[in-house]
Amino acid sequence: MKVTQIPFKKTGFFSNTMIDYLEQKDTLKPFYNNFPDITGFYNQIEEKETSFSLQTRLVLAEAIKNQYLNFDVSAKTEENIQLLKLKNTFTITTGHQLNLFTGPLYFLYKIISAINLAEELSEKFPEKNFVPTYWMATEDHDFDEINYFNFKGKKVVWNREDGGAVGRFSTEGLDNVLNVFANQLGGSKNATYLRTLFSDGYLKHNNLADATRYIANELFKEFGLVIVDGDDEQLKELFIPFVNEELERGTSFKEVSRTIEKLEENYKIQVKPREINLFYLGDNFRERIVFEEGIYKINNTEITFTKLEILQEVEKNPKAFSPNVIMRPLYQEVILPNICYLGGGGEMAYWFELKQYFNKVNVPFPILLLRNSVQVVSEKQQRKLNKLDISIEELFLNQHELLSKKVIENADLEVNFNNKITYLEQQFEELKTVAEKTDVTFINAVKAQEKKQIKGLQNLQKRLIRAEKRRQKDLVDRITFLQNEILPNQSLEERQRNFSEYYLEYGCDFIKALKKSLKPLNLQFTVLEL
Repeated sequence: MKVTQIPFKKTGFFSNTMIDYLEQKDTLKPFYNNFPDITGFYNQIEEKETSFSLQTRLVLAEAIKNQYLNFDVSAKTEENIQLLKLKNTFTITTGHQLNLFTGPLYFLYKIISAINLAEELSEKFPEKNFVPTYWMATEDHDFDEINYFNFKGKKVVWNREDGGAVGRFSTEGLDNVLNVFANQLGGSKNATYLRTLFSDGYLKHNNLADATRYIANELFKEFGLVIVDGDDEQLKELFIPFVNEELERGTSFKEVSRTIEKLEENYKIQVKPREINLFYLGDNFRERIVFEEGIYKINNTEITFTKLEILQEVEKNPKAFSPNVIMRPLYQEVILPNICYLGGGGEMAYWFELKQYFNKVNVPFPILLLRNSVQVVSEKQQRKLNKLDISIEELFLNQHELLSKKVIENADLEVNFNNKITYLEQQFEELKTVAEKTDVTFINAVKAQEKKQIKGLQNLQKRLIRAEKRRQKDLVDRITFLQNEILPNQSLEERQRNFSEYYLEYGCDFIKALKKSLKPLNLQFTVLEL
């Protein structure tokens, strides 16, 4: 195993927002609290410790304990659940949708990042406890985003009727999905493990939340991962004051809107708030709460409430009130002794919209950490890269740019006209000096001629490169095939492939390799050669 780390910026797959955050640019500093370094964690621990109540800890531990009933809880996870009751215990949290069979590869990277960060902080702050936590997005209702995973370039899809929070979905029909998947696995020991994991997860549990808990627990219980389902009555009771605040005052809309006005001066806005950022949740539906003409209405239903009635409903039935993407982070931070949230670039972008809202409702804003991203390269692929003289950083170039670069390097004649263009620019600088002594019309004529001739050289270079690509067709084909193999659809494989492809080949050694190589606080992209 060989690990290479490169700056996120060099991959070309991360937004300016994320790059500016990693570089701690001043334009982003107003939108987050502490930065993910040791000083930041020291300050965050102090802030959370003084604001998080013992009573909330006891409720949280009890709720999680109940959620784990009938599951095989490891000694390490059991210990971590008990530690949540103590004032000096904090969570390191990541969240993810309930994708079928974990969905894209980065599901693993998120969780292992959280586990490794908890371990690293335990060494740096030995008097504190840190619990890696996976927040299941059980209340999401975007079924089309989670009902499949990719295996060897093909979709394995679960077809069923949509409706309501996905965590409550019955697992009925997943036996058919298993049959399709199993037929592609073969008969190896690792294939048997994957079949059993899928079968025990989805065919022995009645709903998607329990199935997902089972699979995540099986993969990570030895590391003490604690899995949290927010669709829980005990936990929702802790959130009642914030639900009431939202219904009566629309605080999130006001504060997030103010933040967006400032944030969008430099950055793209990820999500926009609604006037009420709550859903009403039933067994088969999850619909927005809207306020019209003095009445609270549940969108696409006949359900309505007066102000008094809906506040009574919150007290009587808190589980029915489900936060949307704007309020879900607040819910998480209210019920968890959390100091750090690990997520992808898209998640980080919408968290930046929330700091002022957190300040308004007096909840500490957590440290935000861009999760580890990984590109796996096999030994065979690395040998091919070496033979083609393609470095790790070059691998991430736009394909057109990569091919042009390698064709120029392997050409028998001079294809790169950069020196000629530089020389031409120098000649025109001399002409401009002469032109300045005449009149403005001559200066403009010189500039126009310069632009025309440089463009002509650039066009000639493009034509020559195209001709060289045709002449070096074998090289072009080999590079194209290899880059497409490593970066499917010209994107990071972590968004395309499922972990089962690598588990089938490497077994549990794949997870061990990730566990050993991922360094969350290094703030770099990881290339893992297996």
